Amino acid sequence: MSRSIDAAELAKFEAMAAEWWDPEGKFRPLHMLNPCRLDYIIGQLAVQFDRDPDAPRPFEGLRLLDIGCGGGLLCEPMARLGAQVTGVDAAERNIAVAQIHAEQMELDIDYRAGTAEALMAEGAIFDAVLNMEVVEHVADPQDYLTSCAGLLRPGGLMITSTINRNAKSFAMAIVGAEWVMRWLPRGTHEWRKFITPDELESMLRIAGLTPLDRAGFVFNPLSWSWRISHSDLSVNYVVTAERPVG
Repeated sequence: MSRSIDAAELAKFEAMAAEWWDPEGKFRPLHMLNPCRLDYIIGQLAVQFDRDPDAPRPFEGLRLLDIGCGGGLLCEPMARLGAQVTGVDAAERNIAVAQIHAEQMELDIDYRAGTAEALMAEGAIFDAVLNMEVVEHVADPQDYLTSCAGLLRPGGLMITSTINRNAKSFAMAIVGAEWVMRWLPRGTHEWRKFITPDELESMLRIAGLTPLDRAGFVFNPLSWSWRISHSDLSVNYVVTAERPVG
């Protein structure tokens, strides 16, 4: 087993695999968050690679990896936007679900059960790596991020989202989401594994990347929707980093 894989974390998501595409199921929080995540991802990729986000297939020709892809909630829209998508997840049941759904949607996505380390061993290289809501579940975040960074070409982007570690994130992501709203099974997250934005940026720099942007994903309980904020990174947040050229 790869050093980055936490066996207990893997078992949690294997158990929930069949529910990935149920918008009212255990992955409801991700279905709700997905439009906000996509807006951010599209904006960052469009700027970095000089693409028109309003074009029908703006990311045609870009090689994109979604590491920890789950059931493919990000892979599918990115494939529709023209990217050549590879989706990798350590949970084989997640990959089986993703493959079936992509076939039903008539999408060509390269899904694989595996790890970042395995891709590195193959010599795989990508223009962009999506690393969304994964790093807080791995055994060794620094080792994992370093492996992911090694999959980027010079000038490529890695977009990493996770959960901040503070009292508010405990109240919102664990007490609220797991205990009160029951959006996720209890124990899905461990507060001690949450990572602050400064810690994440430091890890990305150690991995050889240059942070370019960071933002928060903020939930509004009144409108029942998410928005991007460049001032509120208190719970869910994302960091974009580049592999320097030269």
